[in-house]
Amino acid sequence: MAPRKIIIDTDPGVDDILAMLLAFSALPKELEILLISVTYGNVDLQNCLRNVISVFYHIEREIAWRKSVGREPGFETLRKSKPLVAVGPEHPLDDEMLMADFFHGRDGLGGIHESHPHLTPADTWKQMFSSAEGSNGPAQDIVAEEMKKTETIFTPSRTPAHQEILTLLRENDPDSITIVAIGPLTNLAMAAAEDPETFLRVKEVVVMGGSIKGAGNVRSSPPSLAQPGTATKEPPFRLIKQPPSPIRNMLNQRNQITPTAEFNTYADSYAAARVYALTSPRPRTTMPPVPPAPPGQPEGEGTPPHLEPYPGKLSRRLKVTLFPLDITEKHVMTRGDFHAVIDPQIAAHSPLAEWAAVFMASTFGKVGSLHPEITGDAVGLSLHDPLCVWYCMIRDDPKWDVIEGEDIRVETSGQWTRGMNVVDRRSRRRRDDGDDSEVPGDTDGWLTGGSGNRLRRAVASPGEPDDFGRVLLKRVFLS
Repeated sequence: MAPRKIIIDTDPGVDDILAMLLAFSALPKELEILLISVTYGNVDLQNCLRNVISVFYHIEREIAWRKSVGREPGFETLRKSKPLVAVGPEHPLDDEMLMADFFHGRDGLGGIHESHPHLTPADTWKQMFSSAEGSNGPAQDIVAEEMKKTETIFTPSRTPAHQEILTLLRENDPDSITIVAIGPLTNLAMAAAEDPETFLRVKEVVVMGGSIKGAGNVRSSPPSLAQPGTATKEPPFRLIKQPPSPIRNMLNQRNQITPTAEFNTYADSYAAARVYALTSPRPRTTMPPVPPAPPGQPEGEGTPPHLEPYPGKLSRRLKVTLFPLDITEKHVMTRGDFHAVIDPQIAAHSPLAEWAAVFMASTFGKVGSLHPEITGDAVGLSLHDPLCVWYCMIRDDPKWDVIEGEDIRVETSGQWTRGMNVVDRRSRRRRDDGDDSEVPGDTDGWLTGGSGNRLRRAVASPGEPDDFGRVLLKRVFLS
């Protein structure tokens, strides 16, 4: 059976790193990784990019070490074909940026680049993606040479990530590429806006995002607001574009918390709403409203291309499979399981184990502080993003349980509900897609045929959720 071709759209963070490690440890018959498209999200874009390059750097060291001690090098799918790495936007489609550095640390990996600088690769990542070729400057010549290296296990791209996605979709057969979206959906929304018909050539978009029946996971960043007369710390992002002041800080911090939204959806709710709209028989019925024009500019003029409506007729609908918190939070890697695998590898001087131990120690510490009722080896990290990769690796397992055709919409403008997944829970019968007649009281077409989104939602995985963490550890560190 041919491997599943995938693009990983990511904002590394800790569980993104684990998801990439799992993908790279796949067998060649399971996955072929075409592209790592990088976006802002858990932390700022440059830290996200540095974390991606760090993954490759430590895998290269791990492969060399394994060969030196007579072990199989592993990471077969990565060694067989070098994926592209391309960089996306630094901010959402139409909002200021939200980051989860309160959980992942300022650099996305628990501060590892400051606390353990010997585990950080050289900062060539800052230059590798700049326009270097053709320059006559000596500094640019060095960058150009770095871009031409062939011994690395990835290929840097200077093309924006969303355009690299479109190029791959054009060059491959329709329904042959799956996009695994484990960060904000900004790259995907920009690709869909630029060329919707090419974007719709994708086989499936597997999304880690949303919360259907449970609470969200967007939190405000500690510490709490400063008392009058004390210095007020700069918040990690600003929804209110005004100079810093105590009142602005108070409003910004308040706006970083919601009881309903999951982080990836909240971080760019416009992007999520626009991507999900492509699953609808009539995308216009769930498209988010175009933001108001800037002061002094007439309404409808100067709308950015990535916020324009889709064409009235499209050749097909998008297939989105959603992995919300409802299922991902159940799949956990415990500290006890982690150390049972990692400690012997550290004792044997595994470079990858040494690196992972540092950022995972910080992560388990943060999880423990958020859940003081759980202590010691029982502290566990939810494997949100790796579960999406695992789905692609063993997609044909009949034990996956996926609900078809749910009308799940994204709130983009609510004061308390931005990023919320909205589902009509009223006990009313939905009409067939071909029935377009109006129904009294059916505002926004929740019952009308042809209106609304049609998402697939994963509700159960093969095996027991607690087993997945052990499977991941064995795949990455022992195979």
